[in-house]
Amino acid sequence: MRDSLKKIYREDSPYKPYLLSLLVIGFSYGLQKGILDNYLAEIVAMTEFDRGVLEFFRELPGLMLVGILAVMYRFSAEKIYKIGALVALVGLMMLSLVPASRVLVTLSICIYSLGEHIQLGMKNSLGVHYAKPGKSGLSLGKQHSFYDMGTLGGFLIIIVLFRIISGNSTTFRIIFAISAALVLAGFVSSLRMTGTSQTDSSKRRFYFRKKFTKYYILEVTYGARKQVFFTFGPYLLVLHYGANASVMSMLFAISAICGTILSPYVGKLIDRIGYKTVMVSDTLLLVIVCFFYGFSEYFFPVNVSFVICCAMYVMDSIISLASMASNVYVHELSDGPEETRATIATGVSVNHFVTIFVALLGGWVWRATGIQTLFTISAVIGLLNSLFASTIKTKRKSLAQGA
Repeated sequence: MRDSLKKIYREDSPYKPYLLSLLVIGFSYGLQKGILDNYLAEIVAMTEFDRGVLEFFRELPGLMLVGILAVMYRFSAEKIYKIGALVALVGLMMLSLVPASRVLVTLSICIYSLGEHIQLGMKNSLGVHYAKPGKSGLSLGKQHSFYDMGTLGGFLIIIVLFRIISGNSTTFRIIFAISAALVLAGFVSSLRMTGTSQTDSSKRRFYFRKKFTKYYILEVTYGARKQVFFTFGPYLLVLHYGANASVMSMLFAISAICGTILSPYVGKLIDRIGYKTVMVSDTLLLVIVCFFYGFSEYFFPVNVSFVICCAMYVMDSIISLASMASNVYVHELSDGPEETRATIATGVSVNHFVTIFVALLGGWVWRATGIQTLFTISAVIGLLNSLFASTIKTKRKSLAQGA
């Protein structure tokens, strides 16, 4: 492992403390992610509408990220990364200490999310800067693998732990406290990152060009349908089917493993059949997923319906890998790497702008009309996404017509 890392990273770069920081912070994320939905449902007693409100505030930092990074433009990427760790630490410490009040818990999670998004905005900059020439892609892949290994470790701990014990307020608080301690360990490791890497300027500004209009619209529809599953998919399993933290962590772990294994194959598929075909097909598959997620209980016994919904949750995580196709689309339209990065960064902001309102609206729809309506709407959005993606003109098609 050590020799392989030396081939990727510059010897004068602090890549070792950086990767260690990613590993332990990923472990922290796996612990708190594995229990969060159960904590909100079982201890805080959040309804489906409350969960939507919480998600609105949790996603706000992602929308504000461009402005936040613009304020800190004088800081190095290392310093901003450390600031993000401290902010996330404060949020997790609050989560382990504050009463199970909806307002205080929402505030704690919002602060944690702010720190998480600040760090997220710096990872690519650090990974590229620490890499040897021509090794940037390998560096980014390696840092993702370190974080994912930590996350999976956290999920596995929760899977085992909640098969042995039953979750109560004290148990959840202890796990949040351990998660905070791990973020602190990640911050301490990051103190050895003494470099002065430049931040990615594409993440400090919005970049709109007419030729990317279809990409922005696709990000709107993708963000809307993604948010329904990200927020309400797990919460349905907890509220309606009574899934405990062990089951939820197992689902998260399976989804993460599938993503790690299948993402290279999805990338190859995009290259082989084209990004347009993938963009059209993935949302057609989503219609099937939405149907079973929303209506399986009408056709099957509860225990069978639960298993089907779990399978559909994993399937959705696999379908989401196809979102890489839109990045390939942007790359084909761009005049250079900087324009590609700036456009994708803006697309992420557009995506967040949509998701915060979808979270609010989704919670209200679930409470007022039922989960079936919510996933029907998600399926319709998926169909619209496919129809719009089918209007994209690829260069291959243009060349064929020219011939």
